[in-house]
Amino acid sequence: MSLIGSNSTYLATAIRDHAPEHESFRKFFECWLTEQNQNLQDLKTVSVKYQSCNNSNLFTSASEKEELCSIIDRTLKQYENYYHAKSSWSKQDVLAMLTPSWRSSLEDAFLWIGGWRPSMAFHLLYSKSGLQLDDGKLGDLIKGLSTGDLADLSPAQITRVDELQRRTIKKEKEITEKMAKQQETMMMSGETGGNVAELESDRVESALKPKEKGLEEILQKADDLRLQTLKAIIDILTPIQAVHFLIAAAELHLRLHDWGKKMDANRRCDS
Repeated sequence: MSLIGSNSTYLATAIRDHAPEHESFRKFFECWLTEQNQNLQDLKTVSVKYQSCNNSNLFTSASEKEELCSIIDRTLKQYENYYHAKSSWSKQDVLAMLTPSWRSSLEDAFLWIGGWRPSMAFHLLYSKSGLQLDDGKLGDLIKGLSTGDLADLSPAQITRVDELQRRTIKKEKEITEKMAKQQETMMMSGETGGNVAELESDRVESALKPKEKGLEEILQKADDLRLQTLKAIIDILTPIQAVHFLIAAAELHLRLHDWGKKMDANRRCDS
């Protein structure tokens, strides 16, 4: 059962009741991770089913293609739901969204403006393509047989991915530069009237509060680019290739989160 409805309900209730931003979004994020894991299992099931038909030399029926497209749409809706929730919470506490306490120290090391760097999606795509090519399928490709997965990217697809990657890196750089300028502006605002360390807390807050709107806009641009990049890659891939890519993306995210949380827990136990 999908948790999108319950997540949306929780989001609306938390905002209406003015729940603490950190704890309310943490709860939403935990629910979203559970949903992502459930959806990952569904993606794997569909992938195995398609592979079985392919190995039996059976053509994919219209209903099977519809099943692939359905789960792809559902997965993208899940990501849209996450960024919609994040946008809503950013209006209440953008700093919490930029420095998420619900993520592990390991995830923090890869953080770019409150989330994953869009260009990383291309590294994942090429990496997964290479892994599937090494998975005993090189012979099939040499024989001209289609493997149907990410090792089977056509020259036209590779060209489109390359063009998308170039555009994404350019936009990524522009957003990074906007953030640098915004941080510089905030520093200058904080220093107005004396040294920051010598200013009273309310004066510091009054000077920096208006600047948070700029941070909110930059975070929105970053999240928009993340979602746009994901959708654009999916649009280039065939349905079964898209399923393989979404599996890889979910596995990377969930494993990185779990591994990071375990590392943090072990570190606390050792201290």
